[in-house]
Amino acid sequence: MAENINITGRNKTEKYESLIPQLKALTEGETDFFANISNIISALKYGMNFFWVGIYFVKNDDLVLGPFQGTVACTRIKKGKGVCGKSWEEKTTIIVSDVDKFPGHIACSSLSKSEIAVPCKKSGEVFAVFDIDSDKLNDFDETDKLYLEQVVKVIEKCAN
Repeated sequence: MAENINITGRNKTEKYESLIPQLKALTEGETDFFANISNIISALKYGMNFFWVGIYFVKNDDLVLGPFQGTVACTRIKKGKGVCGKSWEEKTTIIVSDVDKFPGHIACSSLSKSEIAVPCKKSGEVFAVFDIDSDKLNDFDETDKLYLEQVVKVIEKCAN
């Protein structure tokens, strides 16, 4: 297991390419899912300087807040509601450049300006939604989608 994360790079792509192998090393050999997801979240929050990083778990008819780094968050989200609930319902990554313009956005923090939600799947079914918020408008793009979906693959492997 890695003891720390050292993200290098001049741009977003280089930073993600530096981060992902370290996340794999960080979780390798550790069997506790919550220990792994907590470290992944911390690495992304501080390594990529995101405003908020966390995960919501599917429990019956709700997404329920799991480990996170950032401001206090919404505890429960219904399927189809907000960015995370919509990601769960559609089983796909959703990028929102301006959360105030997203129909039904749930404002857990008024400081959040843009968001990306990535579903975590097991046997084709969503078991969690990985959520990242920014305090800047238009902060997420296809590069984030590509690499955060790779991060979710690490999460999914930890869940097995």
